[in-house]
Amino acid sequence: MSTGSFYDLEVWSFIVIIAILCGAVLLANVLKRFIKPLRESLIPNSVLGGIILLIISTICYFAFGDYLFNLDLFNVSSEFTGMQTLEVITYHALAIGFIAMGLRTNERKLTKARSGEIFDTGVLTVSTYLIQVIVGLIITIIAALFITGIIPAGGILLAFGFGQGTGQALNYGKIYEKVVEDGIGVSNFVGGANFGLTIAALGFLAAAIGGVIFLNVMKAKGKIKVVPEDVRKEMEEAVHGENEITSSGSMDKLTVQIGAVMLVYALSFGLMYALSLIGTGVGNIVFGFNFLIGTVLTIPVKAIIKKLRAKGVMKKDYINNYMMNRIGGFAFDVMIVAGIGAIQIHMIKDYWLVLIIMALVGAVTTFAYTRICCNKLFKGYANEQFLASYGMLTGTASTGMILLREIDPDLKTPASENLVYQNLPAIAFGFPIMILANLAPQSPMMTYIVLGIVVVLFVLLNIILFRRSIFKRKKKLKE
Repeated sequence: MSTGSFYDLEVWSFIVIIAILCGAVLLANVLKRFIKPLRESLIPNSVLGGIILLIISTICYFAFGDYLFNLDLFNVSSEFTGMQTLEVITYHALAIGFIAMGLRTNERKLTKARSGEIFDTGVLTVSTYLIQVIVGLIITIIAALFITGIIPAGGILLAFGFGQGTGQALNYGKIYEKVVEDGIGVSNFVGGANFGLTIAALGFLAAAIGGVIFLNVMKAKGKIKVVPEDVRKEMEEAVHGENEITSSGSMDKLTVQIGAVMLVYALSFGLMYALSLIGTGVGNIVFGFNFLIGTVLTIPVKAIIKKLRAKGVMKKDYINNYMMNRIGGFAFDVMIVAGIGAIQIHMIKDYWLVLIIMALVGAVTTFAYTRICCNKLFKGYANEQFLASYGMLTGTASTGMILLREIDPDLKTPASENLVYQNLPAIAFGFPIMILANLAPQSPMMTYIVLGIVVVLFVLLNIILFRRSIFKRKKKLKE
């Protein structure tokens, strides 16, 4: 491609793709404004936008023989299709969103009780991942006996699709669909990436449907009050803090925020690349953790910034929480719409029954488990915590916030804070799942071993989660 030929389609392909993704979200917003059932469905605009693109793309497949983003207009180069571009966008948007969330500052001191609730939220998150892994593995272990192309370890994608969203579902789906023979193992999940993306899309629907059912049932019982959208107050967030740089200085304030996010992501790439030099197998694993490594690196970056401020080297605060929230929100919206739009129906035509069963069982299990835990652990705001956790554990954190604001529009309960600050304990306890997810595809026997380990971890985490009740009961028995 010649850089002088700016009329070439390849020069404009990426811009056109981004424009279509954003346009789909805007169209979804318009439809929700004018169609009452859609507005009341609680489906996020990004999910609805992705479904619209998926429908259009599938129509193109049957009408023209290929999907929308595989048409010449969207091919970035002769060797890089529009569909591949969507996958790259999904992959990077996940990490960018997490880094933006991780860079936010929090000066509020937590009490011992609140710290315990945040810790419990993180343990609940990981424990739900584990039960999703157990359910998913049981289903795909059975399915692999009858369906060619699916692997026993494929069920782990339920936890990534439901529990962590589109980006991780795609990451591990692509890992599972490739044949890897470098000491890490051998797996060949035909259509694994599309399987993962579909599970993620079904997860968003599970969040919306389950959330609406819960709200209507509890409302009918008189146990909660749903606040109409037209009377809700918008959350007031500080656009400009007391000691922050101005919005229109020599460098625009938004440029500083984006620069900070991209700097951390560049550092993440450097670290991942250095680790990948150990071996190809290590590289495959490490680059699948781009979002996790980026999130972890925000901790020392914030510590350095805090130190520089304390020593007077930095006179102003450069990180603005409001703008970081907006960057994260944009990244997650783009990730979701691109991920759903990248689904290729023909790749999963043989898996529909498995996908539907997995989504239904996964949704019911997640709903029941989180409901039981929230009732037991979060006294005084169990309903709010349930909606936040269930929404997050079937969609994303933003989905949880959408459900939460139906009954807590001003976010007065601690549920929203629990959702934000639980990331650190969730990362600490959840890291072994990612290691196990890479080991599971080595062989059917390894899948069974991983399933056994996950069951043990699930039991242990529930002992930690219900430690107060368990040890209190033991203490009473001794007395």
